[in-house]
Amino acid sequence: MSALTIPPLIRRNIALFALSQSFTGAGIQFAFGFGPLMVIALTGSASLSGIFVGLLGLSRFFVAYPIGRITDRHGRKPGIQLGLALALAGAVWVGVAMAMLSFVGVVLGALLFGMGYNASQQLRVAATDMVPPQRRAEALGYVALGTVAGLILSPLLASLGERLAAATGIAPLAVPWLLLPPVMITGMVLVALVRPDPMQIGLDLSRYYPGLPPVPARAAAPADFSVWVMLRDPRTRLALVANAAAQGNMSIVMVLTSLVLAHHGHSLTAIAFAQLFHSAGMFAFTIPLGRLADRIGHDRVMLPGVALALAGAAIVAFTGAFWSVTLGAFLVGIGWAAANVAATAFIADQFPTEQRGRAIGVNESGAGATSVVMALVTGPLLEFSGLPATGLFSVLVALPPLAMFAALWMRRSPVAS
Repeated sequence: MSALTIPPLIRRNIALFALSQSFTGAGIQFAFGFGPLMVIALTGSASLSGIFVGLLGLSRFFVAYPIGRITDRHGRKPGIQLGLALALAGAVWVGVAMAMLSFVGVVLGALLFGMGYNASQQLRVAATDMVPPQRRAEALGYVALGTVAGLILSPLLASLGERLAAATGIAPLAVPWLLLPPVMITGMVLVALVRPDPMQIGLDLSRYYPGLPPVPARAAAPADFSVWVMLRDPRTRLALVANAAAQGNMSIVMVLTSLVLAHHGHSLTAIAFAQLFHSAGMFAFTIPLGRLADRIGHDRVMLPGVALALAGAAIVAFTGAFWSVTLGAFLVGIGWAAANVAATAFIADQFPTEQRGRAIGVNESGAGATSVVMALVTGPLLEFSGLPATGLFSVLVALPPLAMFAALWMRRSPVAS
């Protein structure tokens, strides 16, 4: 049992990462909750409403693998801190651009913020570095749970921003972004307190977990990683597609939720609270989901998660009541959490510490590419075909991994465990 008991030093590091997430995660709630409204306010077109969320996905696609390469070579903390610094600069940029009613400025700021925030998510890789394989999904759950505190900060900052906007005359959608820097700096300080670098722990796990067999040395491991070899494994392909499908499904629902609530006249604070329910589904249950995935197998959590996201998207699109829409978004959040935690933990198990940043970077890039496509498709679908067509599309997005699993099962081929 000593090989599976997390020692105090590593518990402290995981807690610091989780707390950092609570401070840095408030900005991503603004991005998803207010981003579509900012685009409509600046362009007057609902068909462009998915651009802000699409930019986040685009930045994720471009930055995930390069930042993974950096952290594989230089350690996790430098990459995480670089990401947080870029996100802080991007938040200020977005706020200033929105105050100046500059659409181009908002686009550039969103790209910078997205690259920084997504780069900082290497802290998820750091969490998997510090624990043995039997507890990796659970460790991811603890880090993700830290985002829940950020969900509380988001509506508080939005409410304060509305009051300051009324007093100063600055655009209400700009002020919350300008309140983020002190919060994000606190997150950077917490990351700085993590010691030693999680990659050093991952390279010598047996030093921290008595009874755990030492990891064999691998000569020139950083050069051994190959995306094509990674994609040839059907189990890894299934995990990649499941995570991407859940991300795409969620991207559609997050855009829809903000637009529907704004259409019915709800305030920015009310929208932030509604997004809180969705985000609570994403993060509040990550620890039990992680433990369950570690215990019964990653595929047995990952695939039901995709199916749950599918059902939630249908509820959002095909019902009109406020609480049913909120419930559907909440279910999409839980489904995404199950798929993401299980898929990420499975991929982390397949690669050594020296390659894990790039492997998970490939997973994040796939999710980012899917998010771009889904966010850009959502606006035109919504404007020209309405909610039912958009909802049907979000359901279809979740089908590929389920079809892949069915094909594997019929061939009686082993799947992720």
